[in-house]
Amino acid sequence: MFLRTPNRRQMLTTSLGIAASLYASKGLFADLLSSPSLTEGPFYPDHLPLDLDNDLILINDNITPAVGVITQLSGRVLDTKGDPIKGLTVEIWQCDAKEVYLHSRDSNQKKKQQDANFQGFGRFETSAKGEYRFRTIKPVPYPGRPAPHIHFKVKRGERELLTTQLMIRGHEGNKRDGIFSQAGDAIDQELIQADFLPVPDSKTGEHYAHFDIVLGKTPEDKH
Repeated sequence: MFLRTPNRRQMLTTSLGIAASLYASKGLFADLLSSPSLTEGPFYPDHLPLDLDNDLILINDNITPAVGVITQLSGRVLDTKGDPIKGLTVEIWQCDAKEVYLHSRDSNQKKKQQDANFQGFGRFETSAKGEYRFRTIKPVPYPGRPAPHIHFKVKRGERELLTTQLMIRGHEGNKRDGIFSQAGDAIDQELIQADFLPVPDSKTGEHYAHFDIVLGKTPEDKH
């Protein structure tokens, strides 16, 4: 889902219930609201895995899956008019179910507990419909970050267009998380959340989440 503008600040005078009413189909307002930019954090991988695909659950030909709640994560990358943007690289990274990132400053200290079967980082190129998809795990909290989250980076070639984070809608840790509060007001915070829901009839307890990303246009980004 996404929010449209203008007048979002004026319409935030009561509660997120009103904010939710701003979700609309294309054409109700002039533009979509751009996804908030959030910190990359200290653990963007300093050594990339040999396997860079969009399945973070299995590494190369390994048949042992990562620990955690398997999650089908998908969405679209759109411009502020709601049009899809193809050919962009979407990167995600997150800690494993044992709270360890794929980064030497974290994994070297916690090597014994690290999940060696979790890829920790993945890439996907958006389709003609702006779509991306990953198979990963439902994020978990860790000391210092009570809000479970997945890091996102969107690139055109090597140029970074947006770095942000995805958090679980309604998770009790969000309100205590410093990065969540830095996203902005209640509407901005809504833009970085998604529901993580059980896949119907899944025999393995898989979840799914849908997260759209809206890029604000710059003079360099016309397409």
